[in-house]
Amino acid sequence: QVQLVESGGGLVQPGGSLRLSCAASGFTFSSTAMTWYRQAPGKERELVATIFSAGGSTSYAGSVKGRFTISRDNAKNTVYLQMNDLKPEDTAVYYCNRRFQVSTWGQGTQVTVSS
Repeated sequence: QVQLVESGGGLVQPGGSLRLSCAASGFTFSSTAMTWYRQAPGKERELVATIFSAGGSTSYAGSVKGRFTISRDNAKNTVYLQMNDLKPEDTAVYYCNRRFQVSTWGQGTQVTVSS
């Protein structure tokens, strides 16, 4: 049974930083490409970042390039999203998932950037 548990969200002022974590279980994490998504109120869920199994290949949405960094620790079955220079438009619920064979969406973690 796949389990994905996001954490690390919170309230931050513009220009601040947060580091999100996603603890994964129930599948072979080390061979699985992982992603971060976000969904703002009233908007569609959007892909934010992807990291492939080897860890050296990543992809980002244009809106977060240069500010966010996705990484993974296969020994801990955890994927991270380091978010710097946060902007109000980054406010959303952030979710992790497998890039392929997407699992049921969890509760995510709320990121609120106040202005």
